[in-house]
Amino acid sequence: MSKEELNINHDGIRDVTQLGVPKMITLGVQHTFTMFGATVLVPIITGMNISVALFMAGIGTLLFHFITQGKVPAFLGSSFAFIAPILAVAQVHGMEYAQGGIVVAGLIYLLLAGLIAIFGVERVLKFFPPVVTGPIIIVIGLKLAPTAISMASGDWLLAIVAFVIVTGVSVFAKGFLRVIPVIIGLIGGYVFAVILGRVDFTPIQEAAIFGVPAFQVAKFNAEAVLTVAPIALATMIEHIGDVLAISSTVKKDFTKDPGFVRTLMGDGIATAVSAMFGGPANTTYSENTGVLALTKAWDPKIMQIAAVFAILLGLVPKLSAVISTIPTAVIGGISIILFGMIASIGARTLVENKVDFTASRNLIIAAVILVLGLGGAVVPLNFGLFKLSLEGMALAAIVGIVLNVVLPEPEKEAA
Repeated sequence: MSKEELNINHDGIRDVTQLGVPKMITLGVQHTFTMFGATVLVPIITGMNISVALFMAGIGTLLFHFITQGKVPAFLGSSFAFIAPILAVAQVHGMEYAQGGIVVAGLIYLLLAGLIAIFGVERVLKFFPPVVTGPIIIVIGLKLAPTAISMASGDWLLAIVAFVIVTGVSVFAKGFLRVIPVIIGLIGGYVFAVILGRVDFTPIQEAAIFGVPAFQVAKFNAEAVLTVAPIALATMIEHIGDVLAISSTVKKDFTKDPGFVRTLMGDGIATAVSAMFGGPANTTYSENTGVLALTKAWDPKIMQIAAVFAILLGLVPKLSAVISTIPTAVIGGISIILFGMIASIGARTLVENKVDFTASRNLIIAAVILVLGLGGAVVPLNFGLFKLSLEGMALAAIVGIVLNVVLPEPEKEAA
């Protein structure tokens, strides 16, 4: 095996330590670029501090890796699921009380982790057979598709250039270059945009070289907690779907090792710590799962390096500003591939597990998950101060799980 190739260690994970420090750092930066746009968008929308969000994304990712024993190649960035309740609470009580609600939401993850520890992961996994997980993973990818198109549509020329570079590198490049198509596409698209005069360097000139993020300690009251915390019921389902997607990508069962107990604890604690000091809720990022699928470089050390760079971005506004000048269309062109990769993994899950679509129950389960997950269905659940909206993947997953339980197996169907 050449030095340009990633070796496989005893865990079946591609080992990046033998590549040398420069290449390891490059792989990590690639994931930092990938998460940047979505992670800063949440604080932009909600009014939270961007530097704090980046810093806490890095801290949250490192906490997750510590709790999961460094086994799961996941990056934790800002969660979009909490945007609506954050805005609602911040307007009435102030942002610090919205943070308090998120802290409690993170602790709810620990309750589910405790239940799994008591009753066993097998009882949880039986609700997630391939006919359920495959369509859920497809929904994860396709739900992001409009975001990719929206970003790309701002400048289709830049998007196409970035798309072509990533595709070309992924298919035709050899050795290490084939493992970093995203970062090459970003650099190539950025240079092309600079040549065309479509990059505004003002943010770089105005940004400080170093700055401590404006941390803000969370505060608590019952109304804010009851408005924000119930969102955890939906995001925990999303977490399970993301872990299944990563497992399918890497072809390693993270639901058993390190297990949902540790992954839920990692996600929940990362969310609680982030919000306690002014950051948004953290969540496992599908964008970075797309990079895993594209590069097949899934050593968790890469994500840990990316986390360190996210922390540096929070401490060095000048670096953050450089990344912020990358045209959105460049990221959009690359995201078309990344998000499509996730959906393709879902389809692969169905094929590899030979899900029988001649059985009407399987057709119904998959169809309902896809339509509810992608169609924009929202089910509001309001009980006094307790308010929760089930939508998207969470709603689709719950309905799919229920259908899988109540519909008879193919061999039990009437002839």
